[in-house]
Amino acid sequence: MKRTLTPLIGAAVLAACCLPTLSIRAASSAQAAEPTAAYLSPTALAATADGRTLYVACATAGKVAVFDTASRKIRRTIAVPDEPLGLALAADGKTLYVTCAAPESTVCIIDTAKGKVTAKLPAGHTAMAPVLSPDGKKLFVCCRFNNCIDVIDLASKQRLQRINVPREPVAAAVTPDGKYLLVANHIHAGPSDVDVVAATVTVIDLAAGKVCKELELPNGSTLLRDVRISPDGRYAVVTHQIGRFHLPTTQLERGWVNTNALTLIDLTEMKVINSVLLDNIDSGAANPWAAAWSADGKTICVTHTGTHELSVIDFPALLAKLAKLPAKIEPGMAIDYSAASRTAADVPNDLSFLVGLRQRIRLGESDRAPRALLLLGTKAWLANYFTDTLAVIDLAAPRPCAESIALGPKPVMTIVRKGEFLFNDATICFQGWQSCASCHSSDARVDGLNWDNLNDGIGNPKNGKSLLQGHFTPPSMWLGVRTNAFVGVRMGIKNSLFTVQPEESAVAMDEYLKALKPIASPYLVKGKLSAAAERGKKLFFDDTTKCADCHKGKFYTDLKLHKVGTVGKFDQPENRFDTPSLIELWRTAPYLHDGRAATLREVFTPFNQGDLHGKTSHLSPQQIDELVEFVLSL
Repeated sequence: MKRTLTPLIGAAVLAACCLPTLSIRAASSAQAAEPTAAYLSPTALAATADGRTLYVACATAGKVAVFDTASRKIRRTIAVPDEPLGLALAADGKTLYVTCAAPESTVCIIDTAKGKVTAKLPAGHTAMAPVLSPDGKKLFVCCRFNNCIDVIDLASKQRLQRINVPREPVAAAVTPDGKYLLVANHIHAGPSDVDVVAATVTVIDLAAGKVCKELELPNGSTLLRDVRISPDGRYAVVTHQIGRFHLPTTQLERGWVNTNALTLIDLTEMKVINSVLLDNIDSGAANPWAAAWSADGKTICVTHTGTHELSVIDFPALLAKLAKLPAKIEPGMAIDYSAASRTAADVPNDLSFLVGLRQRIRLGESDRAPRALLLLGTKAWLANYFTDTLAVIDLAAPRPCAESIALGPKPVMTIVRKGEFLFNDATICFQGWQSCASCHSSDARVDGLNWDNLNDGIGNPKNGKSLLQGHFTPPSMWLGVRTNAFVGVRMGIKNSLFTVQPEESAVAMDEYLKALKPIASPYLVKGKLSAAAERGKKLFFDDTTKCADCHKGKFYTDLKLHKVGTVGKFDQPENRFDTPSLIELWRTAPYLHDGRAATLREVFTPFNQGDLHGKTSHLSPQQIDELVEFVLSL
């Protein structure tokens, strides 16, 4: 593959910050028993204009490392409150903005010369992926679990506005002219029992301060990770997966279950150009994460955290190839029968489209899970989450390979950390098509899709469940077909990864999943129930609603199967469904076993015919709202 990389000389380098696995600090989702200081978990990068200094956000260590690219050493570290999940560096390099994630997050303003935090600004729930406006006057912050973007005026240090987006914004990018902000929504916000289910990219008109467009991705698009805009402002790319949820999960070959994609967006017309698959015919490129452009816009790079690789794509050649494809085959048109894609609509299913346009570079064993990426001149810098390393690759070399740089002592994985790594590792899957995280996200929650898994027969798709506390709430699966989550983990390895793994791998995953802790709900007010939720709590435990008859105890479940009037078109009439835990229900939409309810309110209203799913028909609209408020606060 021929490509040209223009060295970056004197140009400002913006931050590269991507979605991490939420770990154990400050109301996050991970390992309660895990020693936080034992791991750095680099998860975001920013660089000075001259490329001499990298700032590395170390998520589980609660600090930012200042790294010298010449000496390959850390010069100093700067402690921050909570998990640093994103970095944005001012154009002059004098100020660094760090989003520190918590239920009530903090944006730390750091004087880079002094290496000290000079101010702390409040932000929403799980703040991440900060973006500076081109004039440096405003900071845009993704507040993941408030489903919004906070707009902060940096002169007054006040929040100017909160702009709502569909669901879980995890990455954002601003156009060079400062007119638009593109936001990647991690998962979709609708029901999952319909024909088309896909997450979107939100376009915000910054002058108007409101959403002006939702860019729809291909059907099955989920788990968006990053969005990046080309240096000339003409194009954007988004990393995500495309789940083939209409098919039974009977095989993995040729992307039958999950494929991994890059979507191209034309910013002049504000429309999706197309989506190309990053996989090869017999080699999946699981869990695409960070993206970055070369300074000349001719190269786009993507990290694959599941297969521990870097894709290097010739962007002009890709555009040219896409431009040659017609929208449809017209009478008399010459057809290339040797090509898998004959029309533009074929491309999102074409596993060979990038042949000759892309190079895949594998990282070594010391560089696992690259979750942040910067291109500095001809060199790509990758931050590797599970090995506490940076990898640097000279893309201009005849045969590019990674140089691994340790950021500290080699971490020794505890069994919990190993389990988290294996959960996210696609190299233990047949041909690397997916990891456990491909259907449960990187922190073992949901992807928002219905899947027709093999565990209960074929032809009855079920909504993917969160794995939080699954080991403590048997049985597993909606129909209770697995005795418990211990069996579920082992059957998942067999039936989803299609490999045989040693028992110690399953045990490690067990320990990781058992160690997961709930994240505090965004519906809480300073950690407590709101007045409306308190009223809803009384209704929940009132004998007239019967909610607590089944949703009881520490986990709000009686651990039994019930027939509650939710049998759907693909189910057997006699089906009974497992009573789900209500803990952290606020982040597991869509609801019910087939995902028919986009909101919890729908569970209590149109989808509760005959009061079989709690007696709610006698409640007023306000009381329904209060009941919903309580359950969403758990």
